[in-house]
Amino acid sequence: MLQLPERPVKRIGFVSFRISGTDGVSLEIGKWTEILERMGYECFFVCGHSDRPEEKTFQIEEADFRHPDVAEINRECFGRIHRSPQVSSLIRSTATTIKEQLYTAIHSLNLDLLIAENCLTIPMNIPLGSALEDFVMETRMPCIAHHHDFVWERQRYMVNAVQDYLHAIFPPPLPEIGHIVISSVAGEEFGRRTGLQYRVVPNVMNFDEPPPGPDEYSSDFRESFGIGPDDFLILQPTRVVPRKGIEHTIELIRRLDDPRCKLMITHNHTDEGSGYYERIRSYARLLGVEVIFATERICSRRHVKSDGRKCYSIWDAYPHADLIAYPSTYEGFGNAFLEAVHFRKPVFCNRYTIFQTDIEPLGFRCAAMDGFLTDRAVEEVRALLFDNDRREVMVEHNYQLARRYFSYHRVENELRSLLSPPWAAGRC
Repeated sequence: MLQLPERPVKRIGFVSFRISGTDGVSLEIGKWTEILERMGYECFFVCGHSDRPEEKTFQIEEADFRHPDVAEINRECFGRIHRSPQVSSLIRSTATTIKEQLYTAIHSLNLDLLIAENCLTIPMNIPLGSALEDFVMETRMPCIAHHHDFVWERQRYMVNAVQDYLHAIFPPPLPEIGHIVISSVAGEEFGRRTGLQYRVVPNVMNFDEPPPGPDEYSSDFRESFGIGPDDFLILQPTRVVPRKGIEHTIELIRRLDDPRCKLMITHNHTDEGSGYYERIRSYARLLGVEVIFATERICSRRHVKSDGRKCYSIWDAYPHADLIAYPSTYEGFGNAFLEAVHFRKPVFCNRYTIFQTDIEPLGFRCAAMDGFLTDRAVEEVRALLFDNDRREVMVEHNYQLARRYFSYHRVENELRSLLSPPWAAGRC
């Protein structure tokens, strides 16, 4: 159960590896920040890399999973079952460095409570997790662990040389820490494995406010990528990693057999190596499908490159899309699905587990596949591209459902309860 201090909580610090760009965790941090500030709290950011206001950020270089020492630890600890004394020493020394800076950060920002975003969940930076656990144990500072991707959900962590750290830290069973998961399935598995209390708080969007539409800056979005006014832009707003199922979207476009269909992938391929990226490029060439890898020009915010080319935000891409592709084999929840609904776009979706348990039963409609592409799914997509009335009915239906179940009020109610005074009952 989360243990709050007797004094009121006013200043909250988000702690993570990177709070930057358009990855799902960074986007959720932005939403929670907006909600908490609307509730009267001040929010700050402690991380390895940040695109948030400088005056509200405390940067710890070693917190970034791309830091050379952390990258070396990951290379030496995963895919093998023994680690060297040198690696053990590097983990401890890096954790000590991070912990010292955590003390400085918390005192300089005068924080009352921490929200650990995935850094006590998945071992992308073991020293950060170790340092944060030690800090909480030593200071008894209250902390909310917001879990997005558990270690047991990722194949690449199954073979490892750090079982001692994984059992102790990811996640840690400390009374000062309250645990929040983003789906019912994740919660059930978390409870079964740890015996700890938890709350389910799904990803959300601000469905009480209309999404941003095209403006003067983004009016040339399609043209700048070579997409004609009569083309169909099929947008897959995901990273290029195997679980995103990009090959299914490529097959879909091939089976639609319409040269006007163009696929755009918005995010990068660097997190898990380049093997899948090369496989996707080869597969697209084999099937004769045009794929636009737009990661260099779709960023966390708008700007103009030194060569004069515009960089757009992810929110500039959605209004210009005709269909959102989301054929993931696994998702912690499904940010891109909610984003598509928010922008009133039809969705081609694989029925991944969380979709089946937490989204589909609420009545959401999409062109769905169940692990593999069928003729029926292809024809449903074709109908959504060509039948305006059918498309409008579907997207409006989905928007109203999302407004009921996945809007900001859901998180606000949970956080208001969680951050209630210490004598209040029912907190996790």
